[in-house]
Amino acid sequence: MRRYLSILLFFIGSIGYGQQTIDEVAAKTLIEDFFTAFHKQDTTALRSMVHPEIQMQSISVKKDAEPKLIIEEFGSFLKAISAIPKTTKFEEKIHSFKIQVDGPMANVSTPYSFFVNGELSHCGVNTFQLFKEKGFWKIVYLIDTRTKEGCIPE
Repeated sequence: MRRYLSILLFFIGSIGYGQQTIDEVAAKTLIEDFFTAFHKQDTTALRSMVHPEIQMQSISVKKDAEPKLIIEEFGSFLKAISAIPKTTKFEEKIHSFKIQVDGPMANVSTPYSFFVNGELSHCGVNTFQLFKEKGFWKIVYLIDTRTKEGCIPE
């Protein structure tokens, strides 16, 4: 009997290990929804997912050059997204999610590859900082790296 109880407790413990919390699932869903809206060029949906005080930065990494920090206004980002011609196909393919939650703050890191008309353009890592306000996660900060070196071509 003891042996069966030990095995049962082991399996119950294994089931709980590795499962995402409700906040981790909600944070991941927000980022997935962000990219769905991004690909649809839905600036209204994108605006609804971010905090009014969002900050955006990119780090450009080029071979034989110092990395360069670029600051982008969210409004400029939205204008650039909406200005992409409908004939241009673009996709930011997310390879994985690393999510950390600490109360009302979450960090979501997503390695990615970016394609334009089916061709690899660049790759890097996005890092989103989220704030949970009134029960909802909002993106307050987004920084990414952009490089052409070491990209996953799929």
